[in-house]
Amino acid sequence: SVIAEDFQDVSESEAGPGIGFYLRDWPWLALGMVFLAVLYGFAIWFQQSFGHAYGMDAHAPEFDTYFMTFLYTELTLEPLVAIALWGYLWFSREESLEGMSAQEEVRRYFSYVMWLIVYTFAVYWAASYFAEQDASWHQVVTRDTSFTPSHIVLFYLSFPVYIILGVGSLLYGYTRLPIMQREGVSVPHVLAVVGPFMILPNVGLNEWGHAFWFMEEIFTAPLHWGFVVLGWAGLALGGVLVQIVQRVNELLPELKNG
Repeated sequence: SVIAEDFQDVSESEAGPGIGFYLRDWPWLALGMVFLAVLYGFAIWFQQSFGHAYGMDAHAPEFDTYFMTFLYTELTLEPLVAIALWGYLWFSREESLEGMSAQEEVRRYFSYVMWLIVYTFAVYWAASYFAEQDASWHQVVTRDTSFTPSHIVLFYLSFPVYIILGVGSLLYGYTRLPIMQREGVSVPHVLAVVGPFMILPNVGLNEWGHAFWFMEEIFTAPLHWGFVVLGWAGLALGGVLVQIVQRVNELLPELKNG
């Protein structure tokens, strides 16, 4: 609260820029949140419209028409989006961040937080709605393929999407924040991205186990422990926020002095 009051005093002073300067990237935050909501809303509509009609038998031609086409589409587009986003962040970086003004650095921390919000929103969809839906689906429907209507959205859409955003947030921090270039990438941020990232490789273990054992589709099953433990790594974002507050607190005297 002390930092918030100090920052309000700075932003309201005649010497410093207004709050609009620091929140300049908020339209990108809104666009990211809306895009994810629309994307996952479409995925839910698709599953509910065609899952029970054409997703029960992986050997039926309708399954290929609806769900394998969906799978091939996302597996084609996701690498392209990742290359484009990560490539832009890397190749548009500045050669040197030394000499950056305190105002600009704080503004970038606001944008950094926006990246983390969008990343967290994507992880929330994957770990809550789609993960719980997957367990419910397989408690009722016996899987006859690894590419079930639930898996196609959970494993091959929601997981890659949050991975793309998580790595993007890391690249943003490393290429736009001076302290990360001087002292190295934030360890809590790495943990918060690499942990959930490793859930995707863990899918291979999960499918191998379900191919050989009949197991309850509950998260407490030993085969699912990897999902839970790796998901807990996302809690490291709390450490990232502590680092952000500490750095902004260090920059406040410079902001006050103009």
